[in-house]
Amino acid sequence: MGRVIIVTNRLPVTVQKRRGKYTFQPSIGGVATGLSSVCDKQNCLWIGWSGLSKQALDSSAKRSIQAKLAKQHNSYPVFLDKRDVNSHYYGFCNNTLWPLFHCFTQHANYSKQWWESYQRVNELYAKAVLAKVKPGDTIWIHDYHLMLLPKLIREKLPKANIGFFLHIPFPPLEIYRMLPWRKEILAGLLSADLVGFHTYDYVQNFLDSVHRLLGYEHHLGSIVSGENITKVDAFPMGIDYNRFAQATELPQVAQETDKIRQKVGECQLILSVDRLDYTKGILERLDAFSYFLDQNPQYIGKVTLILVAVPSRTRIENYSLLKKQLDEKISQINGKYSEVDWIPIWYLYRSLPFEKLVAFYRAADIALITPLRDGMNLIAKEYIATKKDGRGVLILSEMAGTANELREALIVNPNDKRQISKALRRALEMPVAEQKEHNRIIQKRLQSYDVTKWAKDFLDNLSDLKKAQQKSRTKDLDESAWTKLKKQYRRSQHRLILLDYDGTLVSFVDDPDKAQPDQKLLEIIKSLTDDKHNRVVVISGRDRHTMGEWLQETKAEMSAEHGVWVKEKGRWQKAVDLSSASWMKKIKPILEQYVDRTPGSFVEVKDYSLAWHYRKADPKLALIRRKELLENCAQVTNTLDLDILEGNKVIEIKSADINKGRIASRWLDKRRWDFILAIGDDRTDEDMFSVMPKSAYTIKVGAEHSQASWRVKSVAEARELLENIGV
Repeated sequence: MGRVIIVTNRLPVTVQKRRGKYTFQPSIGGVATGLSSVCDKQNCLWIGWSGLSKQALDSSAKRSIQAKLAKQHNSYPVFLDKRDVNSHYYGFCNNTLWPLFHCFTQHANYSKQWWESYQRVNELYAKAVLAKVKPGDTIWIHDYHLMLLPKLIREKLPKANIGFFLHIPFPPLEIYRMLPWRKEILAGLLSADLVGFHTYDYVQNFLDSVHRLLGYEHHLGSIVSGENITKVDAFPMGIDYNRFAQATELPQVAQETDKIRQKVGECQLILSVDRLDYTKGILERLDAFSYFLDQNPQYIGKVTLILVAVPSRTRIENYSLLKKQLDEKISQINGKYSEVDWIPIWYLYRSLPFEKLVAFYRAADIALITPLRDGMNLIAKEYIATKKDGRGVLILSEMAGTANELREALIVNPNDKRQISKALRRALEMPVAEQKEHNRIIQKRLQSYDVTKWAKDFLDNLSDLKKAQQKSRTKDLDESAWTKLKKQYRRSQHRLILLDYDGTLVSFVDDPDKAQPDQKLLEIIKSLTDDKHNRVVVISGRDRHTMGEWLQETKAEMSAEHGVWVKEKGRWQKAVDLSSASWMKKIKPILEQYVDRTPGSFVEVKDYSLAWHYRKADPKLALIRRKELLENCAQVTNTLDLDILEGNKVIEIKSADINKGRIASRWLDKRRWDFILAIGDDRTDEDMFSVMPKSAYTIKVGAEHSQASWRVKSVAEARELLENIGV
């Protein structure tokens, strides 16, 4: 079984040079911490930045560091120069993507130089992955620093097994579209087989952006983009539950807990732990705490807020300003409410070692976690995991991704100081029995879906997805198959050639009426029909009048409206006995309502079917209307024995007795053919492929997944095949 290659911005260890020697220290951060526990149980190789700039290293030092990381930490370093650390990490990642994705657009800076550095660093990571990957490996890429990486790897390894997980929110379309390089990043992510987010809200935001900006629709979270099929889903990240739960029994944790309790005396403890970041809502939290003391003076001297702010991105101006504002606000609140033997806020500006952090969790009566926007927030989960006695109350922002899971917590709006104040009072007065009941439910959930289960869930889904893709993937029509096809064509005497029209012989256009055949296509079809051994049939969903007019110069036989009409020996006849199309009177008004509500869409009326086209409509609005239309029509179509067909930017409603498979069988049954070729591009052509004998050459244009035996990538390749089949 292959390895899991984990690719992150930073390695789980940071390399530092002290007194001429290189030391290896564990990296700080939720992603590194969470995935480290996963790697203990997986055959992993970790790729990421070492923490050192390559200017500081000669080739000998690089080789030494690589050897030690490989042997001691199963890791492979990427070396970045100072310019790219500044422009990629501090620039594009944390001054462009981070604020934008957290919806703090006022802090986003769109620098072309930073973008170029982002591209350059992603290319360096791609080289590192390509240098170490082996057949059978799974590549799992993490977070916003590396969103171009899936595409860069896919271009070199088309069959690679690639997963991507975003640990921060994915913003709504109206925010994301502000990014000048929005399409490039979406294209990068769509080269992964599986893209994961923490919540379904982020999934939906991503799907909306893909549809609106790139025009790709999804089916149950699966997106077909060119040659790729990408599945998008939610995987809420867990924690190493047992590590936190069991740590409360460590002697050093017990000692630290006692010290904390002794320092605050009889006060009830409210704990706030965050990286110092404007997304965390720390200033707003302090305002709410101050408001609480104003409204509840009886708690002055009886509660203490322990505020732990972990230094973060101190080289970025916004963060330096935030630190100054935080210091001033804490001084203001402490100055206003402090008494001789009590201060309201105990402030720690530092990173805490694991044992001390658990001690604070264990000592706290309340955890106040109120980010303005947060991808997940594992601190909330860690706090609950340490509450083995069941005591403790979690107050949690509704804007944290984890709020979707921890519904038993006191959920608040982080901007509403009155609501937070009420939640604080309720938490301080909550009966112990109620605390235990809430925490018991949460703990059970966190224990069953911990970080190991999260990783296994993602990787299992990726593996199953890849197996399903390989099973259903249509093989490219390579040189060997092409040679065999041509040889059989030349040897045969009775050939049947079945061709779809739109998307197979001509490319899609915004206006379906402008898809008439060009002179070159007419010459290709005429060349095929001039061969007395060939019977060429164009099977289309278009109406018979259009098809007859466009292809009248050829001798091709035709099927129109998915098989209602056929043209043989120069004349049209009805192929299906449909005594009535009265159902159209019920369906057409529904479709016309959607034309009125969806500018750019229109209804095409055929003899025995109706089609709602939305290629020229606004993509996001069309997606909404499409879903509504399918739901509204479902009941009516079921009772009237009708089928709903979804084509390329079109929904068609017709009798269930009509499909391309049935009409294809009409020609299949006419004689024993010694060569059969069927070519099509969309879901309606799958009915045609399904009735073909095993000996037939069935070819899908475009998407890899089909019942067809082979595929070509484009209309141009399909036409080239037909042009050269007899050569």
